Amino acid sequence: MTDGPLVLALDQGTTSSRAIVFDRSGRPVVTAQRELPQILPAPGHVAHDPEAIWEGQLAVAREVLEAVPVERIAAIGITNQRETTIVWDRTTGRPAADAIVWQSRITADRCAAVVAAGHAPRIRELTGLPVDAYFSATKIAHLLDGAPDLRARAAAGELCAGTVDSWLLWRLTGGRVHATDVSNASRTSLLDIRTLRWDPWLCEVFDVPMAVLPTVVSSSGVIAETDPEVLGRAIPIAGVAGDQQAATFGQACFAAGAAKNTYGTGAFLLRHTGQRPLPSAHGSLATVLWRLADDVPASYALEGSVFIAGAAVQWLRDGLRAIDAAADVERLAAGVGHDSGVYLVPAFTGLGAPWWDPAARGLLIGITRGTGLPEIARATLDSIAYQVADVLEGMDEDDPTPLDVLRVDGGAARNDALLAFQADLLGVPVERPVVTETTAAGAAFLAGLATDVWSGTDEVAATWRVERRFEPTMDRAERDRLVRGWRRAAERSLGWAAEG
Repeated sequence: MTDGPLVLALDQGTTSSRAIVFDRSGRPVVTAQRELPQILPAPGHVAHDPEAIWEGQLAVAREVLEAVPVERIAAIGITNQRETTIVWDRTTGRPAADAIVWQSRITADRCAAVVAAGHAPRIRELTGLPVDAYFSATKIAHLLDGAPDLRARAAAGELCAGTVDSWLLWRLTGGRVHATDVSNASRTSLLDIRTLRWDPWLCEVFDVPMAVLPTVVSSSGVIAETDPEVLGRAIPIAGVAGDQQAATFGQACFAAGAAKNTYGTGAFLLRHTGQRPLPSAHGSLATVLWRLADDVPASYALEGSVFIAGAAVQWLRDGLRAIDAAADVERLAAGVGHDSGVYLVPAFTGLGAPWWDPAARGLLIGITRGTGLPEIARATLDSIAYQVADVLEGMDEDDPTPLDVLRVDGGAARNDALLAFQADLLGVPVERPVVTETTAAGAAFLAGLATDVWSGTDEVAATWRVERRFEPTMDRAERDRLVRGWRRAAERSLGWAAEG
């Protein structure tokens, strides 16, 4: 372990909670991880136990702090699964119900009512977001309607509502701080992304009392200190960002035009657009990337959100039982080309960008008597790359800045075959960094910048190194033919649930 200060990153994700300690070189020196149980109460609905989120995150934080001198921890950075929403008692900290996870479609009917009332265009103008159950506003309203007394208690200031970063901040500080950073706030549908303030009209439209909302703070800056009883001493909490914004920071995408894609449960492509939100006419979102201090402008991005990426491989493992471990998919698919004619559209919870159809459902098409598990495995892997290519094609229409390279991270980014095909579909190189824990690294960098562990973004960028670069090799005509087949399949999945 190198000398000097260390930074602890708390990375609370959809399927696990992790803690990673980083040194000044940006290298992870100790890691701990605990799986987070998934709650699936009904088709299309996903929930988490807030106490399990906290207990798992606390356990891994304490585990890594047993391996390093706690006095060397200069700061804590938090990054989290975005949009997942919790309501809890301001005095006791007791959750009002299970958290509604970002994947859940349980509030789709509420969203449809907001659209029917004609509010969608103004909401898009203020927030950069479409009206969709993906975002937090309708989740808060749903939770507050879950028991007869909750709305009255919310109006009286007795409840807190927030995303997972707010929940962790609350618990880490012993209930002293109810806050969220600008990146997480921008995913609620309640924040005006230009003023970076909660908007009263949006709160009224979505039926969310402003009294329950957290204070909005910068992504880098000392927000609070931990309660000494929680981690053994008071440690500054100095960085907070939603997982995809944190990964973008960890990939050193600091200049307009830089882009990264994270292959996790879903796939999330963020493209830096500078210090202004850029409206999209092709299904991408305008979102806040980060604000590095209260006295500097925020940075913004276009984002394409693919709901099912790595989760499609999990379906192959757990649903079809075709593989024993996620890593086996590359081996199973290795003997099959991309031209088998079999396509999987993994619209298990609808389709995100650029389609934005909550009624889309999964589809496997092109099957013949010769189709077997290898062809399905290949179609599963390829579906991830096709969805990312759809997103980037739309972004190219929205943003004239040419994309030179795509930086990638996440669990599925370890799959060489996937990244090679991704480069072919995009027609630009794909780069995988040496340190693939970019989400946690981004949170650590944000916290370390606020506490002088790193002097600025140039010093952070110097820690980034490429491990492998994948160059496009596919003929343009072949690529276009494959994409046409994918689009035909995707179009057939649309509206399935709406048709009963």
